[in-house]
Amino acid sequence: MDIRRLRFLRELADRGTVTAVAKALSYTPSAVSQQIRALQAEVGVQLTEPAGRGLRLTDAGRALAARADEVLAALDRAEAELDSYRSTPRGVVRVAIFPSGAFLLLPGLLRRMADHPDVRLECRDVDMTPPEVPELTADFDLVVTHRDDQAAPLDSERMTITPLLREPLDVALPPGHPLAARERIEPAELVGEPWLSVDIGFPVDDVLRSLAVRTGVRPKVVQRINDFRVTEALVADGHGVALLPRYTVDSPRLLLRPLAGVRAGRNVEVVSRRGATERPAVRVVLDALMAEAANVTG
Repeated sequence: MDIRRLRFLRELADRGTVTAVAKALSYTPSAVSQQIRALQAEVGVQLTEPAGRGLRLTDAGRALAARADEVLAALDRAEAELDSYRSTPRGVVRVAIFPSGAFLLLPGLLRRMADHPDVRLECRDVDMTPPEVPELTADFDLVVTHRDDQAAPLDSERMTITPLLREPLDVALPPGHPLAARERIEPAELVGEPWLSVDIGFPVDDVLRSLAVRTGVRPKVVQRINDFRVTEALVADGHGVALLPRYTVDSPRLLLRPLAGVRAGRNVEVVSRRGATERPAVRVVLDALMAEAANVTG
């Protein structure tokens, strides 16, 4: 099988559309489709099928994409072995990280990477939901993402997942709130409170919605703000309560109280394509992220 065509199939598995593959690889959509058809002819099995105006992988296509990862990862390992003959890791490492994770981890990561001047970090903050992570691994060596305690782990068949830390989510209250004297807050005590949450589909909102199952009452969300700095200011000014990550909150004006009887937290993880961390420069960055995460929680 043609290695280049396997790369096209993997990109289609990651990006979902021929148009997205063409844009990422600087080909025309017709050229991408031609390469996929050529691979189908080469293997003698239908790898794609029509889906609306586009294509989707068949079961055979998904199986071959998973095997393509193994083949391409083997090539990456071969390249990494050559890199290991150099005295120090070097090159560009691309990192995507969700915004509040960047606030928590990125300054320390950059300080640690100052010890590796031959590795150049290219970091981008990306407001991502879990379903968007696989496509991001096509553009970044490491993707720092998060999911709530109740969410299923990402499919690790085609990706490597490295846990960094678990950050509890606490109820943020303004000064003088009637519940401020509580050491822990029962979910039922929050019924009727105006809530400040994030967009639907993001991990913190998933936890908030789970409170509806516990109390039988849907939380009244008055504002949806993805920037925790803005949410902190709104809570401190008395515009509502919120669930905020314990280590990330940076306002002395807020009161943080844990929820009683509810496991509320977010799991911060690093996701990468299989074989990506075989490259010494990527491995150094991953190790630095793990060390910084341990410093935050320790």
